[in-house]
Amino acid sequence: MKGDKKFVSIDLGTAYTLVYVNGKGIVYNEASIVAYRRKDNSIIAVGEEAYKMIGKGNKTIKIVKPMVDGVITDIETTTSQLRYIFKKLRIESYLKGAVVLLACPSVITGLEKLALQKIAMNFGASRVFIEEEVKMAALGGGMNIFAPTGKLVIDSGGGTTDVAVLASGDIVVSKSIKVAGNYLNEEIRRFIRSQYGMEVGQKTSEMVKINIGSLAKYSDERRMKVYGRDVVSGLPREIELSPEEVREVLKVPVSKIIDLTVQVLEETPPELAGDIFKNGIIICGGGALIRGIDKYFADTLQLPTRVGEQPLLAVINGTRKFENQIFDYIREEKLSSSLVNF
Repeated sequence: MKGDKKFVSIDLGTAYTLVYVNGKGIVYNEASIVAYRRKDNSIIAVGEEAYKMIGKGNKTIKIVKPMVDGVITDIETTTSQLRYIFKKLRIESYLKGAVVLLACPSVITGLEKLALQKIAMNFGASRVFIEEEVKMAALGGGMNIFAPTGKLVIDSGGGTTDVAVLASGDIVVSKSIKVAGNYLNEEIRRFIRSQYGMEVGQKTSEMVKINIGSLAKYSDERRMKVYGRDVVSGLPREIELSPEEVREVLKVPVSKIIDLTVQVLEETPPELAGDIFKNGIIICGGGALIRGIDKYFADTLQLPTRVGEQPLLAVINGTRKFENQIFDYIREEKLSSSLVNF
């Protein structure tokens, strides 16, 4: 069944959009950003090319993020983004008759799910399935989510952090919070403004997080030069930030994710809670790359914690592994249908 079917999966993340095509692998992995020309509302750049324009555009260019805090801001923009990507990858014809799996944040509404299904069907897909990113992240991060034992996964992306307990192939308890990569960037930006009286952009605060962000001390710590605009004089300026400063900034929002994890554990059935005590926690998504985050969670919650396999690719890798389940479901569906007809 699988051999004669085409399969495409898409991870519609707040920060990045990824596309997987069976037989070709991950064919697209770029920022979830679209740049429009205001005059005629035509797309001039998508992905990394559009990302480079943030903070450096002009009045003729409009930068739009199709997903903000895990919520689809504009279905038309999402459609345009995907159409642009498929055309760039030259896989428009491949989508005809393909089975498509969309991995989406848990906070999107039923109407948004229907809209996304319609988008994929309009591209020519024969079937469209939608799964929550946190479930795919657990699978892609190295968990056997189909076993009848409790697993706890934290998927911290760009807009939202999802915490979920899974067992026997599905989600038992899950909660979401709009505290993730973009929120951490904003906290760093606010700190620099209040502490040093200097304004920095989104990309600068993100680079601070990536280069010296941590939740525990690490070897070869060093200060980082940061450039921005003085809030009083309006002139360009330079400061130096220490890893310790950034560490204290990050601990405040991360504590909110820990509180959410505790809430999920409090609602977890006792038998599954016992499994989690033994199996521990897995962290996926961009947030998993913050130095020392696994140790910080392990020390705070007194549960073994590890970073998932290829955390940035966990969701799309999960969709790859879920491909067999999709085709098994379709085969069983057809078999059941033929028995009824008989």
